[in-house]
Amino acid sequence: QVQLVESGGGLVQPGGSLRLSCAASGFIFKIAGMAWYRQDPGKQRELVAIISSGGRTTNYADSVKGRFTISRDNDKNTVYLQMNSLKPEDTAVYYCNKWNTNYWGQGTQVTVSS
Repeated sequence: QVQLVESGGGLVQPGGSLRLSCAASGFIFKIAGMAWYRQDPGKQRELVAIISSGGRTTNYADSVKGRFTISRDNDKNTVYLQMNSLKPEDTAVYYCNKWNTNYWGQGTQVTVSS
């Protein structure tokens, strides 16, 4: 079955960086678009970034453009989210998603605070 396992979250100071990873299994990863979402308690889940199956096409939410980078390694069945210049408003649970499906990881908490 499809499994998505996120890792890499944590507590970081404003202006700091984190790299999230999502290890995928149970499907043919190299032909699947992948995405990162985030959700703060009491708010709707927000699309952060999408990457095409081959990795050549990416799209970002306006709120993270220029600060976050989505990438993937199809040999390792892993998608990444490099987050730089983090702000307190980036605090949320970050979820990996097999694009256009209802397959989600368990989420990883990112907290940006001094």
